[in-house]
Amino acid sequence: MTTPSKGGAATAPTLKRETFSSRKLFILSAIGSAVGLGNIWRFPYVAYDNGGGAFLIPYLCALLTAGIPLLFLDYSIGHKFRGSAPLAYRRMHRAAEPLGWWQVLVCFIIAIYYAVIIAWAGMYTFFSVTKAWGDNAGDFLMGDFLQVAETPTLGFDYVPGVFWPLLVTWIVVIGIMIAGVNKGISRANAVFLPLLIVMFILLVVASLFLPGAADGLNAFFTPNWEALGDPGVWAAAYGHIFFSLSVAFGIMITYSSYLKRKTDLTGSGMVVGFANSAFEILAGIGVFAALGFMAQASGGDITEVVDAGIGLAFVAFPTIVSQAPVGALLGVLFFGSLVFAGITSLISILEVIVAAIQDKMGWPRVKSALAVSIPVGLISIVLFPTTTGLYLLDTFDAFVNSFGIMLGALVAVIVVAWFLRKLPLLSRHLNRFASIKMKSVWMLLVAVVAPVALGYMLINEFITKIQTPYEDYPIWFLGVFGWGMAGALVVVAIILTFIPWSRNSKANHDPEYDAVKAEEDAEEGALR
Repeated sequence: MTTPSKGGAATAPTLKRETFSSRKLFILSAIGSAVGLGNIWRFPYVAYDNGGGAFLIPYLCALLTAGIPLLFLDYSIGHKFRGSAPLAYRRMHRAAEPLGWWQVLVCFIIAIYYAVIIAWAGMYTFFSVTKAWGDNAGDFLMGDFLQVAETPTLGFDYVPGVFWPLLVTWIVVIGIMIAGVNKGISRANAVFLPLLIVMFILLVVASLFLPGAADGLNAFFTPNWEALGDPGVWAAAYGHIFFSLSVAFGIMITYSSYLKRKTDLTGSGMVVGFANSAFEILAGIGVFAALGFMAQASGGDITEVVDAGIGLAFVAFPTIVSQAPVGALLGVLFFGSLVFAGITSLISILEVIVAAIQDKMGWPRVKSALAVSIPVGLISIVLFPTTTGLYLLDTFDAFVNSFGIMLGALVAVIVVAWFLRKLPLLSRHLNRFASIKMKSVWMLLVAVVAPVALGYMLINEFITKIQTPYEDYPIWFLGVFGWGMAGALVVVAIILTFIPWSRNSKANHDPEYDAVKAEEDAEEGALR
């Protein structure tokens, strides 16, 4: 059966928008998205390097004054305008649509390299049993496992030990995406997130009983109060919160659009924000207890073994596994946790793209999921299981975080708050069924505090990357895959905006949204 569009032409039946079957599943999915690789391998080092226990003060301030307010901004946009990032911004104002496509493209870049880290973690879960890295985990990672080329370039010499687990990762993820919001994303998070929490609690408990664990915890929690006077420490806190909560790159806009109309958005957001932070502190305890053991075993100081990112996960932790009495168990728990945390985050990143294509084209779920996941997976498999894949991953990650997520967040906040002046409207929407009301203080935090913090960090990042080539990589390499990639995101976002929406798209025909909008507009009019 066909239905008439706004212009009178016949269109295909409008597909009803999927919804989370319960608020609990939304919260699990949102936590699953926020709790990712960075919580485990980035937060402990950032906290240690920026004042130890004292860092928790700027961290908590950043969470309350920028992280949670921006999380609520995403929730209000997605839930009120009932669409993917491009559609939600388009419904807010036609001129804002490029912001949504910018966020979609950021997710595309992140998705193609994020999957390969999950593949590495999957292999290291098995390596932990046999301690395949031998006596030198660093040489094993760069040589035997990744076979990293001597110089950064774009090559296509494939590494079978990375290629096959990456292929398996994409098969699993594509299966989840095809299944949809309730049968795929919700069920995956309902299984993987509890497994992640149980495994990580076991890891923490095992680490606390290692010799030297107390020294590691002292290093992590001992406050350096002088650090609170350093603006860089506060910038590090705000920077980490922006990335940690999955705000400002379409994920929470997309997830909140799947919520039922009568949902407590602010209560849900508080649960997600504080659950994410609780997991990060738990990760810090587990990681530093293990590093304390490593320092004692090597006869050195904690400063000699502490590291972040890939160095912590794939060099320091394998060394701990080799030395610890229950090393194999620690390794399986740690790398298994990375796999589960990575998958729950990756499916949320991909969902931003799938939802945008589904809304734009008016396609069914399976067709949209396949149209997105297969090409993204193929690009990932072509570029990253190679001897030069690590250089590409490192460059993409550094530039998309700064000049994709952070810059996009700054522009979005300025446009919504200052040009379109939509914060009062969004505040009223948040408060419709809210257990915690967001009024003038929330609007002040979003319109003033968040842009100032984002602007400060962006200026610092820009100066740093201009003055010194990132990691001393070749200028041409950074120009193409760093600066060039970041600039291309904006250009392509504008191009996608000018491509007409399908006659069957949600932008042209969505009776479900129109009915809700008419009811909310009537309520708005009554309030005035």
